[in-house]
Amino acid sequence: MTQKKPRLSRLLRDILLVNLLPLALIFAALFYLDQYQQGLLSAEVSALREQARIYAGALAQTAVQENSSGATINPDLAAPLLYQLTEPTPNAQALIYGPDGELIANSRVHPGPGGVIITEPLSAPPPPGFFSRVIGFMYDHLLGSVAGQNDESGLVGSGAGEDPATLGWQPDAREALQLTSASPDQEAPPFVRREKQGELLITVAEPIVSSQQNVGTVLLTRGADEVDSAVLAVRISILGLFALALGLTVIVSFYLARTIASPILRLANAAALMREGRARTQALPESITDRNDEIGTLARALDGSAKALWARMDAIEQFAADVSHEIKNPLSSIRSAIETLSRVEDPTRAARLLAIITQDVARLDRLITDISDSSRLDSELSRSKMEIVDMARILATLAEIHDATRKENGPYVLVDAPAVGLFVRGAESRLVQVLRNLIGNAISFSPANGKIWLRGRETGGIVELSVEDEGPGIPDAKLDGIFDRFYSERPQSEQFGSHSGLGLSISRQIVEAHQGRISAENRRNEEGAIIGARFVIRLPKAEG
Repeated sequence: MTQKKPRLSRLLRDILLVNLLPLALIFAALFYLDQYQQGLLSAEVSALREQARIYAGALAQTAVQENSSGATINPDLAAPLLYQLTEPTPNAQALIYGPDGELIANSRVHPGPGGVIITEPLSAPPPPGFFSRVIGFMYDHLLGSVAGQNDESGLVGSGAGEDPATLGWQPDAREALQLTSASPDQEAPPFVRREKQGELLITVAEPIVSSQQNVGTVLLTRGADEVDSAVLAVRISILGLFALALGLTVIVSFYLARTIASPILRLANAAALMREGRARTQALPESITDRNDEIGTLARALDGSAKALWARMDAIEQFAADVSHEIKNPLSSIRSAIETLSRVEDPTRAARLLAIITQDVARLDRLITDISDSSRLDSELSRSKMEIVDMARILATLAEIHDATRKENGPYVLVDAPAVGLFVRGAESRLVQVLRNLIGNAISFSPANGKIWLRGRETGGIVELSVEDEGPGIPDAKLDGIFDRFYSERPQSEQFGSHSGLGLSISRQIVEAHQGRISAENRRNEEGAIIGARFVIRLPKAEG
């Protein structure tokens, strides 16, 4: 079954999606510009209403006359005063209506030199630039459709019945007049609208009150170009920031894809080749393994795992070859003895041949047992529960067991270790197996009534255990080779084939599985002569 390779585009897509989330907040800020615009419009309306109140107060004090029918506005006095009031305000228009809705005065119509009536047209606002139109289109049509809001603000009036020919910028005044006439104290709502040329206009209505009588209404209109300019500046700032953040996000995403996703993809491909058995000689690129980050750590771990796997496979292959060779020897001996036995008529020689066969069968049985133990060792250690083990207690127990079972003229076992405190983490049964194996070897090589020392101490966070004897020692050239599989160098007094040669190899396998080391050395006297052998085990200390 072919493994589906991960796609870089999918990783890049995920990185882009994660990086685009913060941009969504910037994008969402565009939808809240209405609140900002409404705040500006509210400020403009407040300022314009205050100005209209000043106009209404000035007109009530100056242009209102008392007659038999009550107080009325004198147009001859109101028109020049209205013109003077609005002249300092550019692009503003003020209209005065009577209580009956009749137009009394227009600030844009006033007498000139020689009594000629002059009508000043309102100056048209400059057309918006291309960039402003693009920004407005993007927001009003695209973003506005998403937000579901196209009105300028909650202040927008209907402006129904507007007649540009007679009112210019002004909306229909009937609604304002009805409100101000019904109750002078009631504030008419403002009219906020955008005319065909795109100009944003604000109109407010204020009653002209004289002697607590409503004698007319002032409608004051002014363009709100400053609001549009401020909102446009904010829009440009937000869109510019969004564009900059979007560009940086894309660049960063591609960078992350190149520095993270692409190396991970190469590691995944290397793992797939390893699984298929085609990556034995193919090392990971140094550009990945030399990185000083998590990707480099992962690459080095994968490379180390691959090397360990191939080393384990080589070891299994070598182990199989060694097992085949070691089993073949006793089998060859048995076959030769059986073939000879069929031709021997002498009972004495036949008995000797049967003894050889029995000895080889026993040797073969021991060999198969040790081979089985060695082959299961790694898997058993991986399943074993690692516990805190007191090696001082184990040394004392092994010494007591030896004293209880010591044969006549056998060696004595002495303990040189603290009573407690040599704690390591491991599988107790396997550690005991190592020590029993070393003690058994020491007994085999010890002279009659000799001494074997079991020593233990702690040094620099390491628990050091040693088994020393008074035997002939170990050839210097074999101090490391004695741990090889099937290596056997036994005393001449020992019967041939009584050991498989796997004991020390299994011991090293167990110690290394506990993150420790085992070594062999010779004991020497002051003259340098060998006086025995010493096996040293070093294990990491564990807190008891």
